Amino acid sequence: MNAIYPGSFDPVTYGHLDIIERAAKKVDNLIVAVLNNPSKKNTFSLEERIDLLKEVTKGFHNVTIDSFSGLLTDYAVEMNCTTMIRGLRAVSDFEYEMQMALVNKKVNDDVETMFMVSSSQYAYLSSSIVKEVAMFGGKISCFVPEVVELALKNKFEGGL
Repeated sequence: MNAIYPGSFDPVTYGHLDIIERAAKKVDNLIVAVLNNPSKKNTFSLEERIDLLKEVTKGFHNVTIDSFSGLLTDYAVEMNCTTMIRGLRAVSDFEYEMQMALVNKKVNDDVETMFMVSSSQYAYLSSSIVKEVAMFGGKISCFVPEVVELALKNKFEGGL
């Protein structure tokens, strides 16, 4: 089975990596698909997010990093993939993710969404929280790999 794990990954966190590692064990091939949404103000460019993901997933033999724009279901068809992986941290995530899964199913009945519950040590973690802590000079090594920590420090020291 091939699956897509979509997201903004701005930046990739240990929570994302937890889902990637666990999903990669359950599927033949996992495509980590970075959303290219020009209307969203990201901290890292699309290329930077892809590069960071490639660096932190280089040990996974069945994980590919790619990007997409537009409808996720269209991308899934393009990639000949009928399964999407979504991570859930809390009940608040479930409501949004359930809505998106139902919309995707309505748009393309062949595409299924599989939810993976975050490991408890990452249930509170989000890219937004990591960026906020980093922006104020807080310690983020427990949230992100070293390469991401350095990229964030460089980004915020450079004034975005």
